Amino acid sequence: MKSFAPLPAIVIEPIVRTALLEDLGRCGDLTSDAVIPCDCTTTLVLKARQPGVVAGLDLVAFTFLLVDPAIDMHIRRPDGSDVAAGETVAKVCGPARGLLAAERTALNFLSRLSGIATATATMVDAVRGHKAKIVCTRKTTPGLRALEKYAVRVGGGANHRFGLDDAVLIKDNHIAIAGDIRTAVGRARAAAGHMVKIEVEVDTLEQLEVALRVGVDAVLLDNMSLEELTRAVQMVDGRAITEASGRVTPKTAPAIAATGVDLISVGWLTHSAPILDIGLDMPVDGNICAHLN
Repeated sequence: MKSFAPLPAIVIEPIVRTALLEDLGRCGDLTSDAVIPCDCTTTLVLKARQPGVVAGLDLVAFTFLLVDPAIDMHIRRPDGSDVAAGETVAKVCGPARGLLAAERTALNFLSRLSGIATATATMVDAVRGHKAKIVCTRKTTPGLRALEKYAVRVGGGANHRFGLDDAVLIKDNHIAIAGDIRTAVGRARAAAGHMVKIEVEVDTLEQLEVALRVGVDAVLLDNMSLEELTRAVQMVDGRAITEASGRVTPKTAPAIAATGVDLISVGWLTHSAPILDIGLDMPVDGNICAHLN
């Protein structure tokens, strides 16, 4: 069962405003304003053109609301729903100019986030039956991290840290500059607050042994073979959270999960997942144009 909380309006609104300003610019929708009578109203449907998982409808609603508050949106398949090709996700009714002006921005949000949710669901299905959770990374679109990490949750995955400020993750470059794992962890423990978790990236079982000896909350097992991952889990023996990372795909994920790791981090969920093709179409039985009273 997918469990996720909706994004707060205070997070959504500024992102939607920025996207609309980018598209509408200084003069608005020149095409719709010229072609569509100002008193024309119509009904359009958001329809999935391929199967997947829906995510981002709150952003769609905000997009239409900010362009024209007279637009009404009726959701048929809420975020987290599995949809089939050809299935109607939502219906929008109102001033035609506003609907067309908001169309591309709304679809950009919905298609992008639904694509991430769909990709995440595929990965979650691949490791079903194992304890491993699928988690995302900081490899996100600048400015859209909160949205993309939300889409991962909608797809059944979990979030890694949101930014540099909510956890310590000592990676290979930190270790190289600090000198060694012991020094890096010691400095992190002295500087971080008591609520901050410390994770260390390790490439070898020898590095893992050092990390366990100095004591950390989690270990990032980077690009290890299946044999190494299995041995690493045995070495950790519950003393830290184990996270596998590196070139994970739906085909390789089951074997990685079978090693017993707690987490599998997948960067491509947010940086390379294909969109879910969703269109804004005229319903077959809809009125092309009605006029306001």
